[in-house]
Amino acid sequence: MRTRELVEQAVNSGDVVLFMKGTPQFPQCGFSGQVVQILQHVGVPFKTFNVLEDGMIREGVKEYSNWPTIPQLYVKGEFVGGCDIVREMYQAGELVPLFEGKGIALGDKAIG
Repeated sequence: MRTRELVEQAVNSGDVVLFMKGTPQFPQCGFSGQVVQILQHVGVPFKTFNVLEDGMIREGVKEYSNWPTIPQLYVKGEFVGGCDIVREMYQAGELVPLFEGKGIALGDKAIG
């Protein structure tokens, strides 16, 4: 399977998909950790891909989105952005409406 197909398959493997460095339990960079904290705080279920485990996915996702950095957040197959964009959307109160507008149910907002 070609890299682009692998990335596309990963992007579409869940409603909310985060490509990050490390895992939600052990983020390997501060930016990835911030996005995980925001997603957990709003209570959205999400799937992650640790790009440090697969160099092909790491480079492929950057090419796929035309975005040079990790983390990268996708909602229903659409690229939302990296850490700065997710943080700004959260602070502006735009993140929860994005999820709700896409029909994604939010759980308990106290998820830690």
